[in-house]
Amino acid sequence: MSNRPDPRELTVINRTRITPSLQRVTLGGAGLAGFPADQQGGYLKLFLGEDAKGKPIVRTYTIRHQRETELDIDFALHGDDAAGPATKWSLSAQPGSTIRVGGPGAAKPLPEAHDFYLIAGDMTALPAISVNLAALADDASGFAAIEIQNEADKVDLDKPEGVEICWLVNREPGSQPDLLADKLRSVALPQGRIAGWAACEFSSMRNLRAFLRDELGLRGPSLYISSYWKAGLIEDEHKLAKREDAEAQPA
Repeated sequence: MSNRPDPRELTVINRTRITPSLQRVTLGGAGLAGFPADQQGGYLKLFLGEDAKGKPIVRTYTIRHQRETELDIDFALHGDDAAGPATKWSLSAQPGSTIRVGGPGAAKPLPEAHDFYLIAGDMTALPAISVNLAALADDASGFAAIEIQNEADKVDLDKPEGVEICWLVNREPGSQPDLLADKLRSVALPQGRIAGWAACEFSSMRNLRAFLRDELGLRGPSLYISSYWKAGLIEDEHKLAKREDAEAQPA
């Protein structure tokens, strides 16, 4: 028997274009009553109707901000050809309309007690990276490589002074799977305990895993790595690819 709470029906409060490639939808309303506090960086499941076979269309998105009566959800916009049902919904959602959501699911924060943080992600991971950087101690040090679609997609990040941000422009998301890993390889690493955190497109994730896990030897709480999407696949197909990839990895 599932312990998951029943989905909530939330109301669209507002939608805002944050950058050319980042759309924000603010959700709230009576359905948010009782929602647990401090869930920014966690995720929601958005229920977006049914497909032609009657199967529910569900997509997963990070909670960027949480206020007492509102949640902000940010959507990376990959263009017309790559726009899925969640992206299309984010662009057309009208204030006062409703959507069913499940969750929240647990956040994946940066671990404490590390001397240097290596962070990588594309625009799908920008909400989680933003939350994680803001939660770091003021004296934390690190390097974050963030893939965006154009220069105007840069955003101000709340972060420690000791964390360097490198914005990498890729106008065709998913087309440069070496981009993030190559940038992290160029970083001069200090002595001490290193933590790695990466979330991005599937092929980029595999290259980052080869560096962070296989080359640097990061393991356990010192490493979080995940693919949030796979070029050319819908979410259910991506989940299958992730599962097959995980099963093929050494224990």
